[in-house]
Amino acid sequence: MTSITLALVLMGIFGLLLSYGKELERTIHDNIRLQVYLKSHLTDSARLLLKQKIANLPFVTPGEGSVVFVSRDEAARQFIKDTGEDFTRLLGENPLRDAFLVKVSSQYHEPAALSKIKGSIEQQEGVVQVYYLENVIDSLNKNLTSISLVLVGLGALSFVLVALLINNTIRLALFSQRFLIRSMQLVGATNWFIQKPFLLRSALYGLVSALVAAGILLMSLKYVHGLIPELQLIRNDERVWLILGSLAPLGIFVAVFSTWRAVNRYLKLSLDELY
Repeated sequence: MTSITLALVLMGIFGLLLSYGKELERTIHDNIRLQVYLKSHLTDSARLLLKQKIANLPFVTPGEGSVVFVSRDEAARQFIKDTGEDFTRLLGENPLRDAFLVKVSSQYHEPAALSKIKGSIEQQEGVVQVYYLENVIDSLNKNLTSISLVLVGLGALSFVLVALLINNTIRLALFSQRFLIRSMQLVGATNWFIQKPFLLRSALYGLVSALVAAGILLMSLKYVHGLIPELQLIRNDERVWLILGSLAPLGIFVAVFSTWRAVNRYLKLSLDELY
């Protein structure tokens, strides 16, 4: 049972890594904004009309907060707060422009799509320039894709390793029972009658191992979150519970299937082959 528990813990770890990776990717994409700089002396009514036009564009994320106005004075205060340098005193004026921060739907975060969006918004009346971190976003997309592929590959590999480990563990455990299986077969017991107790026991082992593995993973998550509180920001409780809950059917299925194969193998062996 210990081997099954360790195998399920391994599977759970890769599942959680994939979950946190996907949530990190979503969080990063949600915080990507286009900076739309506006012409000077734009009236309030013209600015509100422009904001509504941009918000209604198909590539802008729907909902409140998708287009946020940042005045030049507010931008200057934020810059001074972040850098500790008052550039307005040095220059004698505030050279910054009023701007909109526009949230674009994640499916449009590819370089080619963002370039088209930039051109589309710059054609709007009252817009001077659209700026975004083109190279950073391109690099970010490539890195996130690579990380996701690696995690999926490791997850698939861990599933294969888990299945092999559980299968070998059960085969070794049943090796000592091979003569009992043959004795039951010789007295006329049906295959199902012989298989049933082994299958039920393996299902129980799979369930208990999954519960223990889930407990270990929960305690580990609590410990890691204590060390790195920022991980709470990318925790998706729904995914976490889905992964932990999937350990039970996974453990039961692999254990029962491996047991069924092993018992069937011994049922088909001759007496000489059992030795």
